[in-house]
Amino acid sequence: MRQAINIVFSVGWIAFWIGWMAAASRVKRGASQWRGYVGFRLLVAALIVAGSHVHAFRGSAPHDATMDVLGLALFVVGIAIAVWARVHLGRNWGTPMSQKEDPELVTSGPYRWVRNPIYSGLILAFAGTGLAVDLRWLIPMAPIGAYFVYSAVKEQRYMEEQFPNTYPAYRASTRMLIPFIY
Repeated sequence: MRQAINIVFSVGWIAFWIGWMAAASRVKRGASQWRGYVGFRLLVAALIVAGSHVHAFRGSAPHDATMDVLGLALFVVGIAIAVWARVHLGRNWGTPMSQKEDPELVTSGPYRWVRNPIYSGLILAFAGTGLAVDLRWLIPMAPIGAYFVYSAVKEQRYMEEQFPNTYPAYRASTRMLIPFIY
């Protein structure tokens, strides 16, 4: 059972990131690109490598089937939210803090509940990985979560400039990362 869980997470993360990067070729041209784009790609590459070696993060702490199932459920739901949000954005998607030519304010789909569902989904998927594989997977959640909050705040400023008539109402009606809470 343990081997199967590790394989599911390894294959899941690798497939997700390969698909994510492949989809990046079908987006609108950027008006300006975030300067840390190389850093973002390095982060993704590191996560692919880490995902391919999930078993290496497996500690000796005992796990029970409940943790495995809960972790897998959080992982699947988190990835599903991130992919749904990415698909819903369509060609408007870009690396964190990128600016697109002819941007559109997307407020439907998962964006009805949170302004940054991709970030929310990825945080949930990391939490699920930590619960099922090894709690040490939760360690990178702190800097990744901080990075996502930082990106969301920067993107919010950009959106306020781009959509001064519509974004303030959208911001007031939705939360940044967690529906009804934050």
